[in-house]
Amino acid sequence: MSRYPEVKWAQRLDKVYITVQLPDAKDVKVNLEPDGIFTFSATAGTGNNTYELKMDLYDKVDKDASKINIGVRSIFVVVAKAEKQWWKKLLRGDGKAPHYLKVDWDKWVDEDDDGPGDLDLGGMDFSNFNNMGGDAMDDDFEDSDDEEQSEKTEDSPKIGNDKAEASSEVKTEAAAST
Repeated sequence: MSRYPEVKWAQRLDKVYITVQLPDAKDVKVNLEPDGIFTFSATAGTGNNTYELKMDLYDKVDKDASKINIGVRSIFVVVAKAEKQWWKKLLRGDGKAPHYLKVDWDKWVDEDDDGPGDLDLGGMDFSNFNNMGGDAMDDDFEDSDDEEQSEKTEDSPKIGNDKAEASSEVKTEAAAST
């Protein structure tokens, strides 16, 4: 039985960004058809669970201009649209979006705000779908989640009960004066 990975998406006038969030994915297979059929499969997790999905994108795409980056924590796909136009949604049809599909607000730009600026891809190494190979994708990935975080010390002052102690002192003084 296969599972669905979490998928985030955002768009620009000429492209769609699709991020499949699946840490430590193995045997990744991504296929994009010109008519907008996007398929994905991989295994991940301690039990080598199978993850699969098939999405019927809103409109036709340019497969040759589309790019993919298979990273340690996610698979990032830049899907080039066949026609430069804003899509009303990611998938065809009138039904509700699947539960695993979410908007990527970090990459989202409103139609009114889309200008000459482009998304900073942070130097990701992309390869075309036609040249997708597993050997070239596995080199030189750094794990950005390993940054050291500062720890809080126990010597820091405690905040919180000063008001409660002060109000009880006022009550004690008021009771003593009556």
